[in-house]
Order: sequence, then structure tokens, then C-alpha cells
Amino acid sequence: MPSDDAAKTPTQPETALGSVVGMKLAVLTGGGDAPGLNAVIRGVVRQAAQDGHSVIGFRDGWRGVMANDWMTLTVEGCRGLLTRGGTILGTTRINPFMTEDGRDLCRATLEANDVDALIAIGGEGTLSCTQAMYELGFPVLGVPKTIDNDIGLTEMTFGFATAVDIATEAIGRLHSTAESHDRVMVIEVMGRHVGHIATWAGLAGGSTVTLIPEKPFDINEVCKALQRRHERGKFASIVVVAEGAKPVPGTLDVPDMAFDEFGHIKLGGIGDLVAREVQARTGYETRTTVLGYVQRGGEPSAIDRVLATWFGVEAARAANEKDFGAMVAYQCGEMTRVRIADAVAELKYVNEELYKVAQTFFA
Repeated sequence: MPSDDAAKTPTQPETALGSVVGMKLAVLTGGGDAPGLNAVIRGVVRQAAQDGHSVIGFRDGWRGVMANDWMTLTVEGCRGLLTRGGTILGTTRINPFMTEDGRDLCRATLEANDVDALIAIGGEGTLSCTQAMYELGFPVLGVPKTIDNDIGLTEMTFGFATAVDIATEAIGRLHSTAESHDRVMVIEVMGRHVGHIATWAGLAGGSTVTLIPEKPFDINEVCKALQRRHERGKFASIVVVAEGAKPVPGTLDVPDMAFDEFGHIKLGGIGDLVAREVQARTGYETRTTVLGYVQRGGEPSAIDRVLATWFGVEAARAANEKDFGAMVAYQCGEMTRVRIADAVAELKYVNEELYKVAQTFFA
């Protein structure tokens, strides 16, 4: 990796901030996809071009860094990305710490391509890996990405607003079919460790009950709430369940959890379990809808397009200033920077006061 002194030559003027123009930046997208990833890439490339820097993108997250698999990113090549879902770079959950030589391969790739700064766009797993690489001396920065909205020190991550919009629309559609058939409809949304999507969508969609990972539920209380509603002549109810929601120990038998190759619990199925128990205990006809990957696909919402673009531009500015180890964050209507280590120290859980607002409308 060239030193700062080696990079400074008479033919390379400095910017007003004192950083050297002509840097080579790199970008990767890791973990699950989210609406707005391409908008972040576009923002990085546009700001980098204004600062006189070039950008490459590693394919499939950290795998591309280890394999020296990359593509050139230009302003012209990023046209049309603002509204495009997914990520043109591809993404995986592979990281350098999964193999003995992963870190050495990454270092060799960055040195071979004269990369001065690497911007990693990802969630808790990707950012934790990025922080570990920073501690090994890699020139890295982070951009928070997760539809779950569970990254600390940023009020919102891009992709979250789109996921809430999709879930809210689905709840609205389920209301009409529930009313037509006098049914209870259970809708399972994403949320492994936190219930931001469930809480916001449940509140926006007018759910009868919302179950989140932060608040273990008693299935008997859920059934009582539904019965109170039906006794008042309201024969259609919506129960929103985050995929990571858990019952109070001893109140409901849950099948043993399976794990994927990355050590993550394979979630999904809590909606079906809740629906079966509700029907068995109340006698109300109950159906389940699992939104799954629909929540993270397709075009980003207007809010996510703006937020993702802002994240990308600020990340490029941080790279220009060599503010390595920083994560861009949205706080109090402003874009700022925090240390990646602080951001991943703990998950951001659902605000207690907001959940109390949602509970006000539970049956």
C-alpha cells in the first residue's frame, strides 16, 4: 500500500482539505441485499469523481477482494442506478476470516491494485468484519446497510423505509381478505434480532397485535386480545410477527432451531406456529402470509433513494479525508461519522416508547 508521502508529488495538487487527489477507492456490498445499494454505489462514484479519484467495485462482497475480482465504476456506468434494486456488484456473506489465508489474499489484492481506501457497505456482520480488518491495518470505511434497521448509532439505515412500505401495503391487502372471510391473518415479516419492521408496519397498517423479538409473547394473551376484538363484533384481525419473535419460555413449544453454514439460526416458521395455535385455541379461522424476500427486493422508496445517496457521498468524502475506521451515520437529520467499533458494539432495538404507542392500539 503506498504511503501518504509516496503519493504526494508536484503533479498531484492537494484539495482544500489537504488530501491528495488521484486516489483509488474501492467499494463492496456484503450480506443480504437491500433497496438502495446501487444508489450508495452511485453516490460514492459521483463524489469520488468530483474529488479527482477513481473507483473500482469488488464483486460479491469480500469474496471479490480475496479473489481479486473487480470491475471499474464510472459516472457514466452508474447512470440509471438510483432506482434500481439489488446490487450491480453482487453480494455474499463470505468474509476473510473464514479461511486461513483470507486476510493475506485481501492485502495482496489491495496492494496489487493500488487501492487507497475500501468502502464496505453492509450490515452487522459485514461491518464487524470491516472493523476487524481495520484493526489489522486495512484502510477501510463502513456504510450501514440493513432493512432490519438494527445498526447502532444511526437513526435509520437505507432499505428499511422500503421494507416498511412493502409490509404496510401487504397488511392493507390482508385486511380486505380477512374482513371478507371473518379470518385472523398472521403476517410474518423480517426481523431476526429486532422488530423495527414489524413495529412500524404494524402501527402503519393497523395491526391487532404485533410480536417482536425484544418482547417475548404469551400466546394465551395474544388469543385473549383476538377474542376481545371479536366479542366487540370485529371479526377480522391482523397479527404481525417478526421472524425472530419468541414466546415466553414454557408457554409454547418451539421446534429446535437449525443453523446455516455461517452459523446463523435459520428463521421462518414462527408465523405458521402462531397461526396454528390461534386457530386451535380460539376456533377462529386463521391463515398465514410470509413476506420473506419480497421485503428486500425491487426499487427503493424515495426516502431510501435520498438516504442511500447521502450515505454514498459522505462515504466518499470520508475516504478523501482518509478517515479510516469510520462509519457514516444519519443522526438528527444530519449525516455524520462514528467509529465502526462503536456502531457494532450492540444492536439497536425497538424504541420502548414507540412500541408503547403500538400497544395502545392492540385489541
